[in-house]
Amino acid sequence: MTSDTIAAVVMTGAGRPLEPRRFVAPRPRPGGAVLETIASEVCGTDVHLHHGRLAGVPYPIIPGHVSVGRVLESNGPLSDVDGREIRPGRLVTFYDVYGTCDGCWHCLVAKTPTRCLNRRVYGITASADDGLLGGWAERIEILPGVRLIPLPDGLDVLDFMGGGCGLPTGFHAVERAGITLGDTVVVQGSGPVGLNATIFAQLAGALRVLVIGAPKLRLEAARRLGAEEVLDITEETSEERVRWVRDRTSGRGADVVIEASGNPAAVSEGLEMLRDGGRYVVVGQYTDAGDTALNPHRHINRKHATILGCWGYEFTHLHRALAMMVRYNGRFRWRELVTREYGLADAGRALEDMERLRVVKALIRLER
Repeated sequence: MTSDTIAAVVMTGAGRPLEPRRFVAPRPRPGGAVLETIASEVCGTDVHLHHGRLAGVPYPIIPGHVSVGRVLESNGPLSDVDGREIRPGRLVTFYDVYGTCDGCWHCLVAKTPTRCLNRRVYGITASADDGLLGGWAERIEILPGVRLIPLPDGLDVLDFMGGGCGLPTGFHAVERAGITLGDTVVVQGSGPVGLNATIFAQLAGALRVLVIGAPKLRLEAARRLGAEEVLDITEETSEERVRWVRDRTSGRGADVVIEASGNPAAVSEGLEMLRDGGRYVVVGQYTDAGDTALNPHRHINRKHATILGCWGYEFTHLHRALAMMVRYNGRFRWRELVTREYGLADAGRALEDMERLRVVKALIRLER
């Protein structure tokens, strides 16, 4: 059914060139499956992984944590969350987290499974030595217990991959923000997470969404997706950006600010943009980009601010965000966020283009 070996691209370590390698073709474990990869995302996190900004990464890894594939074979019956059978040949994506124990203090008491110490993520904290557990490969092994999601009718591969990782991450950030009808929301960052936060903030009831970011290609996407106004960070100082927000909010600041930039300096700046009693969500600091200075009195206490972190996402966010995509795809046209598609051999170029912000989204496409 499959060739003896499978081509993949491996990130061998921080700062090292990507390497093409071949792996023994996987066979599904009991309760698992093997996918024939159709497409896999090149995420901003992949750039950070290449820079060594995330602790505990078991290099070498096969990047690509959000992917779409066709079920090639399984070892036992497969079903979706509603109990419907998933047969070979079906196009699916999957929740990229595995190993969450559902038995530790974080899972059972704190109800924060994204902080489970056993949690692993395809393409990020899964070693290539353990198998084809990343999307930059011709096959992906689906481990027992990994949740498959069939692509819904009406969506194709490019639609879903246009949302990619930013789809459930932006959804989770907006959920954490507790946006209410009529809110003014500022989104710091115009990458895929910020753009999806822009979408879901509107669907959550925001009256106005203002986006601050760069470059122009991404800001144009933010406008198309419904941002009322955008501001290019390269053309204004921090003080001018804060004034820009306050000028549009009667001097008070925004009800909600969502940091999706990945720049630590954005946090103190964003808190200056927040109104008294407002809500600030940090979703962009997934990797360690360094420290920043805050004034606890001015930024937090006197402002009576609510500050929330947002780490990763859970299955519920992926499932519900995908359902929202089905309903609103005609309005937001997620597929248009994919700027360029690359073959597996061009993964290094795709990673460089993401790093240099030449694209909104880059996609490794293995089958067209």
